[in-house]
Amino acid sequence: MTTPSPEPNPGPVIRLEQWNGPWDDGDPDANFKHDVALYTKLDPLATITNLGNTVDIPVGALCRYVLAKWASAGAESIMTLGATAIERLNETIEEAESADTDQARLAAYQSLKAQLQWLTVPLKG
Repeated sequence: MTTPSPEPNPGPVIRLEQWNGPWDDGDPDANFKHDVALYTKLDPLATITNLGNTVDIPVGALCRYVLAKWASAGAESIMTLGATAIERLNETIEEAESADTDQARLAAYQSLKAQLQWLTVPLKG
């Protein structure tokens, strides 16, 4: 005879919401904020609900899994930056090379430094 497991702690309750900014063009987190604004237009619950029904796992547990996996995947997320982040890093270099001055290269270095420091935040936790 199996003993039923105790009722799990439901944890915090959150509201899924859309977000459209604003943010400044020079904001070092502009790339991330752009992605948040883009992805919060979607409704993830349709996919999560279908998955939950298919594998018989509660939607809340799947949401918690997705959030925990994403939040703890710092090193993996660095390896899979995505097109937007790579384009932003590359544009910084191209602009500096186009200007062809030491001042532009130093500004690009400072910009890249800020962007890369932001990307290492998950590794410092």
